[in-house]
Amino acid sequence: MEFEFWWLLALPLFFSLGWLAARVDLKQLLAESTALPAAYFKGLNFLITNQQDKAIEAFSEAVQANTDSLELHFALGSLFRKRGEVDRAIHLHLNLLEKKELEPQQKLAVTAELAQDYLKAGLLDRAEELFESLDDDRYRQPALRALLEIYVREREWERAIKAATELERLSGVPFRIEISHYYCEMAVKSKLANDTHTARFELDQALNANKNCVRANVLLGDLEAEAGAHKEAISTWKRIEFQKPEYLGLIAPKLLNSYRALHQTTEGLHLLQTYLQVYKLSSLLNVLYEATLAEEGAESAAKLARNELIKKPSLNTLDQLLQARAIVETNNQQSSNQQYSNPQDTQLMQQAVRHAIGNKTAYYCEHCGFKAKYHHWQCPACNAWEALPPEPTTV
Repeated sequence: MEFEFWWLLALPLFFSLGWLAARVDLKQLLAESTALPAAYFKGLNFLITNQQDKAIEAFSEAVQANTDSLELHFALGSLFRKRGEVDRAIHLHLNLLEKKELEPQQKLAVTAELAQDYLKAGLLDRAEELFESLDDDRYRQPALRALLEIYVREREWERAIKAATELERLSGVPFRIEISHYYCEMAVKSKLANDTHTARFELDQALNANKNCVRANVLLGDLEAEAGAHKEAISTWKRIEFQKPEYLGLIAPKLLNSYRALHQTTEGLHLLQTYLQVYKLSSLLNVLYEATLAEEGAESAAKLARNELIKKPSLNTLDQLLQARAIVETNNQQSSNQQYSNPQDTQLMQQAVRHAIGNKTAYYCEHCGFKAKYHHWQCPACNAWEALPPEPTTV
């Protein structure tokens, strides 16, 4: 291919154009940098070093120096919210809406910030009104998430279901677990109002939303048991084994009560024994031990505890064994009027073991670490669903 000599003439031209473009970009960059107040960079530095008080002072100074910058206002407002000074954030954003000539998109942005302020302040009605007004696609998902939080806090379950369903469609993130619990909450409300027909329908909807919703089957079994249909209640609770067997400890006492109502206590004990052998849940052992002690006596309870202690050493199981042995020794002493054994010694050992165990069993939220004495379907601290494990933790 022949070399075209005219390219030699074009090279200096291209070089000159490149140099000119670079100079223009550099001037623009310098102009933008000098347009930002020095307080802005001081504020960034304070944020990096986690000096929030000084960062607020710096950004306040920057806002006063550049009143037209929405970004600076938003940064300052976010700092106010983070520091808990929500009233200052509200005042800042209300002033923007009232005093500035804003374009429609800018007004939406300020409205979104103000809605977050109201939510943080607990002014749920005002926050809800503003979030519902954010119909722009860019704000729809964040607004729906905030609205969902509001509906859950206000226990407006039907609206929560609609918001979660739409959010699931827009984001692609599943909300099946949450929706099933919203239906369960509705069923609890219907049950308290003695509307069992509606409660059953709502629990069926919960299972349609999430087939592994253990809570729905727990509540359905409760409805059957309260209606005296104990066979149906047992059948319903047994389904939990095929959903999430780790929750069997929660319904073990209910199962036994229904078996007792049917005069089939032995079958109930055998079922719990099977569950214990297969799933090895400490809560099942506790229920089975107490039931065995009440129904079959201390000898059988001691045998159960001894066998489980051999399989898995545990202070809780040792406590149960010592309790059962103390009862056996006391009964033997009273029946034979002999002093070959001293049940007081066994009781002292049990007390020592119980003191060593202490009150260290609790349910810990997997999301926020909240500690609860009893199981909750929703964490009282962070409001996450099914965040507390079905089995308590010993620490």
